[in-house]
Amino acid sequence: MARLRGKVAWVTGAGSGIGEAAALQLAEEGAAIVLTGRRREPLEDVAARIAAAGGMAEVQPADLMDAAQAKAIGAFIASRFGRLDILVNNAGLNITPRQWAVLTPEGVDELVRGNLSSAFYCVTVALPFMRGQRDGVLIHTASMAGRNISLLSGPGYTAAKHAVVAMSHTINQEECVNGIRSTVICPGEVATPILDKRPNPVPPEERAKMVQSEDVGDLIRYVACLPPHVCLNEAWITPTHNRGYVAALSRKL
Repeated sequence: MARLRGKVAWVTGAGSGIGEAAALQLAEEGAAIVLTGRRREPLEDVAARIAAAGGMAEVQPADLMDAAQAKAIGAFIASRFGRLDILVNNAGLNITPRQWAVLTPEGVDELVRGNLSSAFYCVTVALPFMRGQRDGVLIHTASMAGRNISLLSGPGYTAAKHAVVAMSHTINQEECVNGIRSTVICPGEVATPILDKRPNPVPPEERAKMVQSEDVGDLIRYVACLPPHVCLNEAWITPTHNRGYVAALSRKL
C-alpha cells in the first residue's frame, strides 16, 4: 500500500548512502521526491531508478552550506508542488584531519557548515510549508556521536551532531502546536561512503557487520509513515556487532 501517495518529500544528501536509501523507500510508498546533493550525476541515477519503478523524482542539486541555495530549493518546491510534507535532513560530512592536533579553522568551518548550518537552513525552508499545512515531519540524520563523546568521529563532527540532536528537540517544543513532528536518528556505524574519510580505513569484512544504508532508510520510511498524532522524538540504530562494545569487552577481559 502506498501510504505516502500525494505527499512530497525533500531528501538531502540523496545521491548515496542513507539519503539514497531513504529516497528509494519513500518513493516506494508513493511520495514524490525532491533529490538534493552537491553532485548531479548520482542524483540523476537515483531519480532514474525511482522513475523506472513508477515513482516521481525531481533532481535539484545544491550546496546546502550556502543558505541562498537552500532557499532556492524551497522556491522550486513551492512552484512545482505547492507543499512539503517530509524533510529528510540527511546531508553531512566529515574530514580526515579531524583531531585537535591537525584541525584547522578551515576544517572547523567545513564541519560546522556541512553538518549543522546546512541542517538549520533546510529546517527554515521546510517549516513555513508545514505550518501552513498544519502537518509535516522532519527527519534528521545525526549520529551516535551526537549522543556520546568519541575521539573516533573528531571534536568538530561530534559537537555539530550534538547540536543537530538539540535542534530537533527544540522543533518539537515550539512546533507541536502546528502539527509538526521532528525525529532525530542517531546511527552507530553505517556502511556508507563517509567511512572513506576515516583516518584508518575500514576493511570490507568490518563494513559487512555494520548497519547498512537500507536499514536506516527503512527506519526513515517507518517514521514518515507514522500517523500525525505520533511523534518519534529520537531513535538509535546500531550494529549488533558494535565495535565499540567489542573493544570495551576486550579491554575488560
